[in-house]
Amino acid sequence: MKKLIAKKVEMTQIFAESGEVFPVTLLVVDTKGKTLSTDSQGLALGSETLESFAEGEVVTVSGISKGKGFQGVVKRHGFKGGRRSHGQKHSEREAGSIGGGGRAGGRVVKGMRMAGRMGGERITVKSLKVIKMIQESGEIYISGAIPGRRGSKVEIKSQG
Repeated sequence: MKKLIAKKVEMTQIFAESGEVFPVTLLVVDTKGKTLSTDSQGLALGSETLESFAEGEVVTVSGISKGKGFQGVVKRHGFKGGRRSHGQKHSEREAGSIGGGGRAGGRVVKGMRMAGRMGGERITVKSLKVIKMIQESGEIYISGAIPGRRGSKVEIKSQG
């Protein structure tokens, strides 16, 4: 399995000869060929470079998503919120009841969806296509959106 570490630069679009438009993410690979290697695979540091990948190849990309800080239940979990009338004064975007008697036994059940920190997690996106590569500058254009902010490191792996 081929692996590379690249830096996310920006999202842009590429026009094909036929006039088709592809949304792509521009990544820059260190031209020295630094890679993420595992001892079980027997890969040495720098054994994989940009030349290992080809245009049209299907890859998997992993990265750390953008951190969004402390968020409420409406944004974090997609809760609907309360009604805007009939006595709702300041509780329109609150979670509502979190348990009580009955099955829970007066405690909060593990895994209860509540407000908290959002983002900053490792996300893997599969089946992305390498659209274009520029060997001299170490640029690689991959179709679609890739997790992370600009300047963050992502891992590119070949599928197979």
